[in-house]
Amino acid sequence: MKAAMSLVLASLTLLGACQRQPEPAVGQGAASGQLQVWPLLAEQGAAQPDLAVTADGRLLLSWISVRRGRDNALMFAAYDNQGRWQSTPKTIAVGEALLSNWADTPHIAATPDGALWVHWLQKTSASPGEYDLALSHSGNRGFNWSAPVVVNSDSGGGEHGFASLWPASQATLGVAWLNPADKSGDAPHENHGGMSLRAASFDGALQRIGEQTLDGMTCECCQTDAAMAARGPVLVYRDRDADDIRDIAAVRYDGKAWSAPVRVHADGWKMTACPVNGPAAAAKGDDVLVAWRTAAGGEPALQLALSRDGGASFGAPVRVDRGAAVLGRVDAAYDSDGAWVLWLREEAGAQSLWLARYSADLKREVRRTQIAVLQGRGAATGFPKLALRADGAYMVWTESVDGQPRLRGARMLR
Repeated sequence: MKAAMSLVLASLTLLGACQRQPEPAVGQGAASGQLQVWPLLAEQGAAQPDLAVTADGRLLLSWISVRRGRDNALMFAAYDNQGRWQSTPKTIAVGEALLSNWADTPHIAATPDGALWVHWLQKTSASPGEYDLALSHSGNRGFNWSAPVVVNSDSGGGEHGFASLWPASQATLGVAWLNPADKSGDAPHENHGGMSLRAASFDGALQRIGEQTLDGMTCECCQTDAAMAARGPVLVYRDRDADDIRDIAAVRYDGKAWSAPVRVHADGWKMTACPVNGPAAAAKGDDVLVAWRTAAGGEPALQLALSRDGGASFGAPVRVDRGAAVLGRVDAAYDSDGAWVLWLREEAGAQSLWLARYSADLKREVRRTQIAVLQGRGAATGFPKLALRADGAYMVWTESVDGQPRLRGARMLR
């Protein structure tokens, strides 16, 4: 990498006191469906959260600290099964080259061997459109992190990002990302420089195992997502064709090869610019859930679709929300109790965060709850995150208070 990056190996002393957020109010009991504040160990200046669940049920929360006058820092903390933060936040990486991007956020993941993995964007020049995808690994539950490697094999030019992570095996990680289509052998579309969807895997020594193009032409700056189905990972992303139709597509890996892309649903959304609003996916067994925003026909809508064959095909979508207020910026979760979807709305100058739960077959809406009214507006609130574990659904999002970002958290009990 062209810019220096410092890796901090010791625990970071918490710089700001953990503050309870004003919303939602905490109830007195522990009834199913109750909404509670989830206090977070993240100081003022925290933004761009990610949330993951380990095999032993711990929650991993990562974020970027973007405090004025300081280099950006990528941080994380772990929340155990007893409802306690295991330690003060730890810094994974810090430096002037660590890029903060409201839409292209770092992700944290765990493989079955207990190792932790994280990626972030690393600037390669002073140009805002020049950055690589950095990847780091920890074999001791995040106490120490390896020096980063560059995920994209064409380092040194263009934008690389919007990555997804998944456990490729007991001790290896799969990574998918958007890559300039005229790099690594991809032919650009005749009308634009273009982006392609690429995937590779890495072992515990951060050695690249393989890399290939999964789709040679995609939407330029929409998030990707990955879900682990019984037959292997399923990747979802916003595709793009020569007519600027930007519908959601899925590819899956069967242990030997990646499939050809299939459309989750033929929305037919024609748009000449990137909407910066990608899909979310979750899976259990052969069931794969996909949530996404579309504005086909001129009306924004949030939709859910379910595959019962590991992502090979999808049923007709369920419309969760519709109208100009639907921002999307969606996350999804799925388990034996059903489907969960988290999204943002904005109307009358105010943003709100909503959570809906559906039966496992999507035929019945079980509950819909307004989680919070946000202080931030526009892009400042970023993308909320959702994760499930045995005791409930956990949510984290970004507020903007006096021009400074801050994370908030809530959980809904089962």
